[in-house]
Amino acid sequence: MLSQYLTVRPEVGEHEIIIQKSRFIAHIKRAETEVEAQEFIQSLKKKYWDATHNCSAYIIGEHDQIQKANDDGEPSGTAGVPILEVLKKKKLKDTVVVITRYFGGIKLGAGGLIRAYGKATSEGLDSAGIVERRLVQVIHVNIDYTFLGKVERELRDSEYIIKEIQYLDSVQLSVYVNEDLVQMFCDWMIEMTNGKCEIKKGEVDYLEADFLG
Repeated sequence: MLSQYLTVRPEVGEHEIIIQKSRFIAHIKRAETEVEAQEFIQSLKKKYWDATHNCSAYIIGEHDQIQKANDDGEPSGTAGVPILEVLKKKKLKDTVVVITRYFGGIKLGAGGLIRAYGKATSEGLDSAGIVERRLVQVIHVNIDYTFLGKVERELRDSEYIIKEIQYLDSVQLSVYVNEDLVQMFCDWMIEMTNGKCEIKKGEVDYLEADFLG
């Protein structure tokens, strides 16, 4: 599993621009398999059956091993490839983009089409939102209620993120910790509670945050 990577938000994104009277509607979705990407493309072709073109591209896999582009009737290399190039330039993974075009009567030429599909993709991705997924270790810490105030306050003032707090016979805090900081975190918990805590590793998961870079 990658320690971190960029992708789009899980919600489907949509963004429209007008270029020389043609409508370009960008549809953005996270897709972790080629089947999922193809199903998304086909659903939009069915929804926008009256569009002039439904061009698409996707990039899937930890090492970008699946990359496909489709011009859907536009001149070869003027639609699908520009969409894919934007995905690669932004270093996105597990992302599918479909650009629906309604022709407005003015021909754009090869260069104009490449720029238009690239612009529609770039603006669509910005509108949909890019996130960074970072691999983290969930650490469960059991403490006595007498330590709760101190430990919770220190955690909320730190770089660590509390996943949940369970109030049982003792308090169980579940905390997201970067894999390279696990030992440091455990030592910190032991020091803060004078060794009166129980620490267990939980699942490994991805934590998502909006990418501002």
